[in-house]
Amino acid sequence: MPNAVVCLPTYNERENLERMIEALAPLGVGVLVIDDNSPDGTGAIAEELAATRDWVSVLHRSAKEGLGRAYVAGFREVLAGDAAYIAQMDCDFSHDPADVPRLIAACEAGADLAIGSRYVAGGGTSNWGPIRQVMSRGASVFTRLILMPVHDATGGFKCWRREALESIDLDSIDAAGYVFQVEMTFRARRNGYRVVEIPIHFADRTAGESKMNLAVALEGVWKAPRLRWKAMRGRL
Repeated sequence: MPNAVVCLPTYNERENLERMIEALAPLGVGVLVIDDNSPDGTGAIAEELAATRDWVSVLHRSAKEGLGRAYVAGFREVLAGDAAYIAQMDCDFSHDPADVPRLIAACEAGADLAIGSRYVAGGGTSNWGPIRQVMSRGASVFTRLILMPVHDATGGFKCWRREALESIDLDSIDAAGYVFQVEMTFRARRNGYRVVEIPIHFADRTAGESKMNLAVALEGVWKAPRLRWKAMRGRL
């Protein structure tokens, strides 16, 4: 098993999965595809790809339960092995596979969690409408004000040092949508681990459909303050 494994959650990503696997192939990392029973056959494509690539494996889940649940299942699977670094990213090429080595290198250099950040110097986004930009930046400012001094806490392009991820009680994570990213980073910092932000460029997907919806966005509005409340009472 490679020293680093990329967790790659999928739901209806048949248009992107093979291209993503081929893009990751030269990087020398393992890949765990976590498929939530995609009705478009993404899971079957993942199995076909894994059959000819010993560095690719597939975790099939019975239903779509949210990004957070998929990642928790994937993290457990990878931590059962001996990978030193665990990366996470989207399958739709909004995260550039070429940036994976930069995140791993940041952890090798001493970070416990490296976040690919859109909102530090050198980072940015493209192909976003004004509403998406306002929502994303607003969520980041909101999180920074009430929880922690991280510029892109909602970002989902990350690399964990094994020990930092092991320090988090995955059974207690209840965030299902994108606020999962906030909760995981917040818990890592609460546990005393070093978080760094590496500038990346985030490009909106060009194939497939976004999983963002109103319910996912609203989850963060009430769960971020709840995290602070729990932390203040020593319940994290």
